Amino acid sequence: MLVVPYLVIALISYLLGSVPFGYVFVRVFRKEDIRAKGSGNIGATNVIRSGAKGLGALTFLLDALKGAFAVLAARCFFPSVPAQNAAALAAFFAILGHIFPVWLRFKGGKGVATALGVFLALAWIPALAGLGVFIIVFAAFRYVSLASIFAAAAFPVFAFLLPHQPPYNTWMIAVILIVPVIVIAKHHQNIYRLLHGTEYRFGKSREAAA
Repeated sequence: MLVVPYLVIALISYLLGSVPFGYVFVRVFRKEDIRAKGSGNIGATNVIRSGAKGLGALTFLLDALKGAFAVLAARCFFPSVPAQNAAALAAFFAILGHIFPVWLRFKGGKGVATALGVFLALAWIPALAGLGVFIIVFAAFRYVSLASIFAAAAFPVFAFLLPHQPPYNTWMIAVILIVPVIVIAKHHQNIYRLLHGTEYRFGKSREAAA
């Protein structure tokens, strides 16, 4: 196995994932630091809570696209690496880049949108099923964090239960299992607030959120 292509995939995917769209958009268009708003997170949900709904939607879209692009680019531009290995490696490091961006002293987002992007590129049917879980849970309870946790937990179940070709290799299985665990772990503060009834419910006023 040639090591260099694997290292290049990891580096490029990390750098793609590390682009902090939420931080950049709020800084450029609102002259504010999103890290000083709401939860302090740079992701789409906090951007929306800050009052910038359009920027929040754009942040979500681009955070998802950078994850998907990392996976697709790894498959296309590194033919010497087995396709599933390349895709799994790119997915993992794109998520790491988003959560631990070098540009923001390794303090980034929770990886939900980027995880959706990489999952759509890895296995789009289970990813859409997971998105369906998100929509149902969010519609029922109005907690983005709870919906994200349920969707992340559901993805591996759908990935292994729904028909797929070719069969997942060890690299893919590892990523399918590890990435949801990372995303859920990044929600540990949200889980604490959910258990104590202090989590932000979407639709509250910005004053209540603060």
